Amino acid sequence: MDKVSYKDIGLVTTTDMFTKAMKGKYAIPAYNFNNMEQLQAIVMGCVESRSHFILQVSSGARKYANQTLLRFLAMGAVGMIKDANSPVKFALHLDHGDTFELCKSCVDTGFSSIMIDGSHHSYDDNVKLTRQVVEYCHANNVVVEGELGQLAGIEDAVSAEKSTYTKPEQVEDFVKKTNVDSLAISIGTSHGAMKFKPEQCTRDARGVLVPPPLRFDILEEIEKRIPGFPIVLHGASSVVPEYVQIINKNGGALKDAVGIPEDQLRKAARSAVCKVNIDSDGRLAMTAMIRKTLAEKPAEFDPRKYLGPARDELIKMIIHKNKEVLGSAGQA
Repeated sequence: MDKVSYKDIGLVTTTDMFTKAMKGKYAIPAYNFNNMEQLQAIVMGCVESRSHFILQVSSGARKYANQTLLRFLAMGAVGMIKDANSPVKFALHLDHGDTFELCKSCVDTGFSSIMIDGSHHSYDDNVKLTRQVVEYCHANNVVVEGELGQLAGIEDAVSAEKSTYTKPEQVEDFVKKTNVDSLAISIGTSHGAMKFKPEQCTRDARGVLVPPPLRFDILEEIEKRIPGFPIVLHGASSVVPEYVQIINKNGGALKDAVGIPEDQLRKAARSAVCKVNIDSDGRLAMTAMIRKTLAEKPAEFDPRKYLGPARDELIKMIIHKNKEVLGSAGQA
């Protein structure tokens, strides 16, 4: 396959987005996608709310969608935005790349942003792998996100039993040695829809699980040590209770699903956190509407009749996130 630059597709890197987000005290949304309906919703939701965004693809999603088709989907998204006469721009980002070979392959097929996740390695090996990826990416004008600390939970092939908080005393050394452009940290967020075990939570007056607060003290210490440096939050879905209820009411079994409260994400977005990853909430929004539609219309077998409402709900969710949670709406 011929090497393709992200510039040929019409994509951008996150550099300018992050600079403006830091100054404006908001965060850029990073939405994961696996199929056409998710992509349509992300594009339409961000165009309608005038928000730049990051289109995220995990290793599993890349295999699912096919890397060649993925490139043309990204080109199609650029065309949709152009047809809408919108100023919105987006980066195509590899989420949780775990090998140099995977990262290189993504750069060579048109990605404009790469995350190399070496957090499961020793500190020195994480530095070594991240630096190797940075050198190749920067030679191709592609930006790199590294990770220090480890999030608990499961997301595609990424899995960890327990969370390891980022050690603030390591961040200066890591950024200096690797030359990364942004840093994903662990301050209590978690992957998946079951982000916390019930015993980690308290219950409010209604009996709803309330997760432990994020460790803003760690974030503040990191900000002091690398002032003005772009910080990333993974595992930041709120696990919208309404969607969980619809899923469970219509045959689902999402017991004790709980996410990150929106007020904590709003607080994070006003800090050095300028990229917030959202995957599970998008999955929940679509699954809720698919289950609801099929339960109400059991004779339906046209995919458009259940994927259409799912896409519309995802658009609503994205507009809400951009306007009310991250503050990115109207910034394009």
